[in-house]
Amino acid sequence: MNLTNREKEVLEIIRKNPLISQQELADFLGIARSSVAVHITNLSKKGYIKGKGYILKEEDYVTVIGGTNIDLQGFPKENLILNDSNPGKIKVSLGGVGRNIAENLVKLGIETKLISAIGEDIYGKKILEESKLSGIDMENCLILKDYPTSTYLSILDENGDMKVAISDMDIFEKITVDFIKQKSHILKNSKIIVLDTNLPKEVIEYILFNFKGIDFFLDTVSTKKSIKVKDFIGLFNTIKPNKYEAESLSGIKINSMEDLKKCSYYFLNKGVKKVFITLGKKGVFCADEKDSKFIPNPKVNVVNTTGAGDAFISGLIYSHINNYNLEYSTKIAISASILALSHKNTINPNMSIDNIQKILKEMNLC
Repeated sequence: MNLTNREKEVLEIIRKNPLISQQELADFLGIARSSVAVHITNLSKKGYIKGKGYILKEEDYVTVIGGTNIDLQGFPKENLILNDSNPGKIKVSLGGVGRNIAENLVKLGIETKLISAIGEDIYGKKILEESKLSGIDMENCLILKDYPTSTYLSILDENGDMKVAISDMDIFEKITVDFIKQKSHILKNSKIIVLDTNLPKEVIEYILFNFKGIDFFLDTVSTKKSIKVKDFIGLFNTIKPNKYEAESLSGIKINSMEDLKKCSYYFLNKGVKKVFITLGKKGVFCADEKDSKFIPNPKVNVVNTTGAGDAFISGLIYSHINNYNLEYSTKIAISASILALSHKNTINPNMSIDNIQKILKEMNLC
């Protein structure tokens, strides 16, 4: 049922402080206590509040905390020539590791809340409007007047592979521990929390140590940024590093299948429950306490590689929620990444569990 603006305001205050009194609510909002009582009654009738102490009705949801930005992608018409101007096309789209994961999750039917930092500018407005339209809950994002929205500029080659990129992401340093503390109710009630390493190290550390009992998923983002989590990697349930990030985090050089096993066991011994080391076109090495396995990638027609990793981890999250085993989880994730690879957009508009199942069958991954 639709909520009025005032009901939304009351509900948000109660989410932050479920034990707040009606008089305190009235004082905070500058309205009569009797008006607050009416709003509380309406929220109860509409099913948003149940029982004493304003216990909120919540569906199971995933909270993603991480990067949100505008992607500017350059596609050459022919072979990419370095140190020269290349005829081609430039595409502007929504991006950011955290935001991309969130949109993929929504497309897989999972209620998803995104916590990120966005500038109060034309790009920020575009992100908020389009992300809300896609179904992502954007109500908990930090909106800043004095910082520009994060921007990611990438140049792809004729094969759709990213050759160079520049990112302007200073705004994420404004996601502080104090800001995260304001979102404690959201985090405590999450089924899964997904973190990407665009966040400041102290924020990642605070979340991991203060919201125990929740399954944490990690997107390492890059070799340089992944180092932030090296000292507390064992607090994650699931990690998805590529070969180079896995080497950097473990200190183990990967040159063979045996090295992959050794590296995976390093993470498992630290406390990680599931490890997925992605090896680009070659495939994925996965491991948990019971099993380890290399699963090769099928040959696919690559259109754009930018969103493949984000789709992959979304597939892992979907599989975790549905209690799939290690091998099937990996195949679901690979199929999700194939869907991403096959479309010019970072997020394939056709991403869905039905289409993932079709890929599984078409590629003989079942």
